[in-house]
Amino acid sequence: MSPIELDPDQLSLADVVAVARHHAEVIIPEESLQRVAQYRASVEQLAEAQRPVYGVSTGFGALAQRHIPHALRAQLQKSLIRSHAAGMGEPVESEVVRAMMLLRARTLATGRTGVRAEVLTTYVEILNAGLIPVVYEYGSLGCSGDLAPLAACALVLMGEGEVLDAEGRPAPAGEALAAAGITPVELAEKEGLALTNGTDGMLGMLLLALADLENLLTTADLSAAMSVEALHGTDQVFLPELFEPLRPHPGQTLSASNMLTSLRDSPIVASHKDSDHLVQDAYSLRCAPQVNGAARDALEYAHQVSSRELRAAIDNPVVLESGLVSSNGNFHGAPLAHALDFLAIVAADVASIAERRTDRMMDVSRSQGLPPFLADDAGVDSGLMIAHYTQAAMVSEAKRLATPASVDSIPSSAMQEDHVSMGWGAARKLRRTLKNLTAVLGVELYSAARAIELRSEGGSPVTSALVDKLRSRVPGPGPDRYLSPELAQAAELIREGAVVAAAGSVADLGHTIDPYTAEWS
Repeated sequence: MSPIELDPDQLSLADVVAVARHHAEVIIPEESLQRVAQYRASVEQLAEAQRPVYGVSTGFGALAQRHIPHALRAQLQKSLIRSHAAGMGEPVESEVVRAMMLLRARTLATGRTGVRAEVLTTYVEILNAGLIPVVYEYGSLGCSGDLAPLAACALVLMGEGEVLDAEGRPAPAGEALAAAGITPVELAEKEGLALTNGTDGMLGMLLLALADLENLLTTADLSAAMSVEALHGTDQVFLPELFEPLRPHPGQTLSASNMLTSLRDSPIVASHKDSDHLVQDAYSLRCAPQVNGAARDALEYAHQVSSRELRAAIDNPVVLESGLVSSNGNFHGAPLAHALDFLAIVAADVASIAERRTDRMMDVSRSQGLPPFLADDAGVDSGLMIAHYTQAAMVSEAKRLATPASVDSIPSSAMQEDHVSMGWGAARKLRRTLKNLTAVLGVELYSAARAIELRSEGGSPVTSALVDKLRSRVPGPGPDRYLSPELAQAAELIREGAVVAAAGSVADLGHTIDPYTAEWS
């Protein structure tokens, strides 16, 4: 994989995914180092001034009134990082930590944080060495930056704390840095704040979610089309003249196109075109593009938010072009928190409508001739009855997780930080929601594939390709057997992008974000 250049103005979603998930190397261009040195000179001048400057020669937060003499400033930086590395709970995923570190390095490379070049280069060395600071689940309120998570990373920069080494083994940070030939940094004025006062954890999880959701929403179009086919639904409600001319939401137009493409040349659909068995399909079939498409439009809004944040220099105080250091509130995570909550809501809705389609396949009174619960010998066999229960349980949890985190706020820091975004919490629950959505779509895919195979006519080229891809991992219809591993395989096919790839091998599908490069189209 090609190295990723740390140009603050050019870093993309695809770059973040490459570094976070595929361990692409990060290189720092010389012009970035020159810019960092230029802004650092302003900080060092202010450090010598008689007038106190917040973050340079004062305490922090509610303790900002104290002027800190030169002799104590190195200790001040150490104390800040040690005290702020106060997270608790389970360690977060390595990809989240890597995304967070890359994004913090990007902001450092703007120069606006006022750090020395050696802080940036050492931070990137740790990232490139594959050392993962242990960051705990709780400790960020999504305001004043992702404080405890970023402090855990800064602690490693100092040679303290814990890491997972390149082989994933836990190790003391000092020992791991020494083994990698990396010298810890003695932090100077302003650098402790510069390493912790960012929205990078929230942004990293938002960017990873955007990449995941594109894959999942395209998969939802495909699994919905499979269910329409399996349930003898019509493809006529997905015709283009019903969308762009009448209701021009771009997301639903794209989803309807994907579904129509997926059902093209389907013998099953053709077999009942002249039937009057239904005047109209149920909403979960007929309105799938409207629901999936609305989620796509939410995805575009979230991309707009994330792309702006990817060009931001989040720190407090921040170094201005004039050389002055100015306090500000740009660390407040509200823009990200709102987008993260929005995505959790729409992901839960996509999961909910998928479950409704699966439920119809289980019910002999609504499944248009399919056996009860798609069982081999109903009564002796229970078929997919409990697979649907499992799906319903995950949908229920997704709905609970859709409750916004950003509407909550708990004042902190002796009422100095009296309104916070809870954006980190919004990001954490979104990750759980997307994991559930993947599994929910896996159950629909598994059920619809079995239902299509139980029809004698055969599926469309797209749905047949999807059934074949699933059958490369799990067997087809038959007597009851242990289902958990097979459902897990269906979900894994979705997670790794194999379902979208299989459909794409026989038809052209529309995407908002390219599911393979993670670039916005």
